Order: sequence, then C-alpha cells, then structure tokens
Amino acid sequence: MNEYDSNRIKDLVYGIGYTPTDNPDETDCYVINTCNIREKASDKVYHEVGRIKKKFRNKNKPILIVAGCVAQAENEEMLKKEKYIDVVIGPQSYHKINHAIKKIENKKGLRLNETEFEVIEKFDHLDIVKNNQSKVSNYLTIQEGCDKFCSFCVVPYTRGPEYSRDFHQIISEAKQLVENGTKEIILLGQNVNAYLNQNIGHTKRLSDLILALDDLSGLERIRYTTSHPKDMTTDLIQVYSHSKKLMPFLHLPVQSGSNRILKKMNRKHSSEFYLETINRLKDIKKDIMFSSDFIVGYPDEEDEDFNLTLKLINNVKFVNSYSFIFSPRPGTLSGNMQPHKEANKRLLELQNLLNSFQIKHKNQLKGSISEILIENSLSESDKYFGRDQYFNSVIVSSRHDLTGKVVKAEINNYNQQTLFGEYIGDK
Repeated sequence: MNEYDSNRIKDLVYGIGYTPTDNPDETDCYVINTCNIREKASDKVYHEVGRIKKKFRNKNKPILIVAGCVAQAENEEMLKKEKYIDVVIGPQSYHKINHAIKKIENKKGLRLNETEFEVIEKFDHLDIVKNNQSKVSNYLTIQEGCDKFCSFCVVPYTRGPEYSRDFHQIISEAKQLVENGTKEIILLGQNVNAYLNQNIGHTKRLSDLILALDDLSGLERIRYTTSHPKDMTTDLIQVYSHSKKLMPFLHLPVQSGSNRILKKMNRKHSSEFYLETINRLKDIKKDIMFSSDFIVGYPDEEDEDFNLTLKLINNVKFVNSYSFIFSPRPGTLSGNMQPHKEANKRLLELQNLLNSFQIKHKNQLKGSISEILIENSLSESDKYFGRDQYFNSVIVSSRHDLTGKVVKAEINNYNQQTLFGEYIGDK
C-alpha cells in the first residue's frame, strides 16, 4: 500500500514543479511516507528526521513532510515533539500535499496537520491525476480501511473504515497503466477481498473486477492482496475457474491455528473455516499455492495453541509466509499486553518449519519449465529479474532482451530467496 501511495504522491507533486532527485543533499522537500504495522515505527521516523536535521545543519532547511499511518496515529503529538517537521499528512489526506507545500512556501514557519479521514475526496481527486507509473508490474489500490478490529492491529485507527473505490475509476486507471507498459496489476487493499462497490443499478465485487480486467488487452497477469479469510466469498473462489489471468497464488493471513487465540485476536474466523476455504480453492484450482501471516507469542498463548499453529502449517504447506512476535500497539484492544515469555523460541521453531516448505517448493520447481514475467534487466548484461506465477523471484539468463515479456525458463537452481533459470523461449 505504501509503495502505491508513494508513487501517487510523486504524481501529485509533478503538478507543482517538484520531481524526484538522486541527490538528497540538495532537495527542497523531503517526504517520509510511513507505515505503523511494524514495531517501533515512530522511533524510526524520529531517527530519520534527526538524520535530515544533521544533513541540513548548515544549509537552507527543506520542507519536511511526514505522511502515512505513523503521521495519522501521532498527528499533533508529532508536531509538538519534533519542531523540524512542517506537515503531517494522514494516508487519507495525501491528496492535499500540493496545497500544504504551497502554504509552507508562502509562509515560512507555518506547520500543518492534515489527518482527517476523507477517503472519498481523496480518490475523487486522484482520479484526475495521471498515474505516471511505467513499471512492468504495478500496484493498484481498490480498497482502503478495515472494519475487522483485530485486537493487535492499528489499521482501523490509521486508515479508517472500509471503503471501496468506484469500479469505473479502477478500470480507467488500469487501462492507463497498461497503456504505459504494465503487464501485471496487483489489486491492493487492507482487506482487498472486502471490495464492494454499490452504485445505482449495479453491485460490483472483487470477482467482477478481476473478470473485467481479464478482458483488458495487453494485461498478462492479475493478483490481489491482502485478503481476510472471512471475505473469501463463493464468487471469489469460483473466479479462479473463470479468469485466465488471475495467478494461482494467494496470500491469506491466518495469524494462529488455535481457535482460542483467534477468538482473543478477534479474527472472526476459526481454523476449521480457514482450512475449509483453502480446500475449496484447491478443488477449484489444483495448482494454487498459499502464503500467510503468523503472530507468535500472543499473550496467553500456551504450548497447545502454538502446536495447533504448527499443525495448520503442516496441513497447508505454505510456500512463503511472514511471521512476527506479538508487539503491542497503543490504542488497540491488546495495546497494554506483552508477548509470551516463550515467543522468541517459538518464532524460531515456526520459521524453521515455514522455511522447510519454502525450500521444498523451490526444489520441486527445479528442472521444471516456468512462465516468468520479466520486470527488468540486471547489471550483468545477460541477467533478467522476474517473477513466476507463485510470485517467486527468478533470475533468468538470456542473450536476448526479455524486459516486459512473459517467457519460458527452465529452472536449474535456487537459494532461500531466489530461483535461477535459463531462457528457452517466449510464452
């Protein structure tokens, strides 16, 4: 989400004459776009501000803007704590960045707090701003916010309630991206599969959006992230049998395999429901693979709870996942709790298990022919970076220019992070 927001901020400031620079020492305006999901996010922001202050100690001060979820969470407190910051802009207000910059330019010393939830206004404004991205693979935000209120999560407080963009706005932006050279679109949202656009005469869900993009000439691949198990509806599961461009890979966070812990987390689904959803998808799409998110050491997590999580992992055999020790977030339902004393030990055990399936998956791909979307060339003249259908990073060797193509490659090696292959022909 932050990558998409950062790119749109770039698009916005082009309109008032600002362009990205490779020389940060001479910049006129710094924008620190932040995420509050990870631990100590605000500490990292203040550290970066301190670094900028030091850099410009004997130079003209640049305009300094802190945007994103940390800005939303701390807002006025951040302005009080760090006088060097000129503007804080929340994730639903960054369309106001040009107005804020102009105000600061015209009145030195002015400091602004732009952290109101105005998501509808934001998307209406962004719809008329040209998306200049020309990358082969691009993110496209279709939904923001969250109504789930998981006990560990700050998203409902920093991004606001669930809101789905207008269906036609999304299709228009997708067409623009494809015209600019995009071959893969990754539909993005905090709860992307909660997408629901209701206008007079029609209701559009994520499945409808995928099928509409399926008909878009020039687009090769469709993905979406991040999903909530509760919103894996029948129509979305069924779309895997109809779409030719939807990749057979789904990131579906579960967090825990224990129903007791899931209830404490307020996840609104059981482990049985999660596994049933996985099996329904496998019945529809035989080659589908999964990744997930796990929180280890949630307060009051006992050995039995942790073992149930390991059991679920062994059942699904995730090919890639993200795992973290529980860390309290102020303002959330578990904001005053502390992780279980065995959290570090459990995280290591869980990650070792996840890594074993990741390596097994890559080993199974060795010797196979995979279709790779090539995103860019590497510094070595005969090496190209791309991703396979399961979102694995792949480095392909070829003497031909492969950028922007879907090619066939024979996978001949791998390491923990990357597959290596030899180009054998175009798709």
